[in-house]
Amino acid sequence: MRLVVLGCAGSYPSADSAASGYLVQADDASGRTWTVLLDLGNGALGPLQRYGDPTALDAVALSHLHADHVADMVVLNVLRRYRPDGPCPPVDVWGPAGTGERLSQIAGKDPATDVDGQFAFHQWRAGEPVVVGPFTLTPVPMLHPIPAFGVRVQGPSDEDPARTVTLAYTGDTDACPGLDELATGADLLLSEAAFVEGRDDAVRGVHLTGRRAGQAAATGGSGRLVLTHLPAWTPGEVVTAEARDVYDGRIDVATPGATYVL
Repeated sequence: MRLVVLGCAGSYPSADSAASGYLVQADDASGRTWTVLLDLGNGALGPLQRYGDPTALDAVALSHLHADHVADMVVLNVLRRYRPDGPCPPVDVWGPAGTGERLSQIAGKDPATDVDGQFAFHQWRAGEPVVVGPFTLTPVPMLHPIPAFGVRVQGPSDEDPARTVTLAYTGDTDACPGLDELATGADLLLSEAAFVEGRDDAVRGVHLTGRRAGQAAATGGSGRLVLTHLPAWTPGEVVTAEARDVYDGRIDVATPGATYVL
């Protein structure tokens, strides 16, 4: 399994990064490469064209429906619908209830850009796995102001295809029982860390700090922690230090184009 960071800026695209978007790929026993997108926020379609083929997606998994995680789905629809070779077949899109309606709102219900033709929408059911080629995706409810899910992605190890590895993606969340469940036994925990201890203590139920992300990784025995979704006012070195206080595994801060091989 391979993870490529398309965008990792929190809440809005930064000068250096698109908003949230992650490309996950793995090869099956016959050598076919399967591709799943985890979120596609503002600006993330650009780097997707650099690191993957937007017309060859096998599934899209959306954690929640805030624009910084889904906005570029609307223009992905345009790319797939109006390519010179003709429209792509619909791709399966998994997300919270109301995903199709939300994307239609963003598109403005313009018949030329409506999302119904390119996407086949499916609703997450908590704890019910979804199989996509060699991947198994399991949604776990998170704590956020709107319905939100973390996603456990299990698939073959790139180094030893006979071994199954787990990527756990938090989406947006505060600390909650679902976060601990998500992180348990993960080879890599891709965790948001938008908030800072002391600065954002009055706001709960929205985002993690580096410390809370590190605590989830430590409690769950995650093999590696990658901090992401940092807005421009949240320094990477600060949330890394917070996480390191409670977690002794490897810690990285996500950067655009970073690739992780599991």
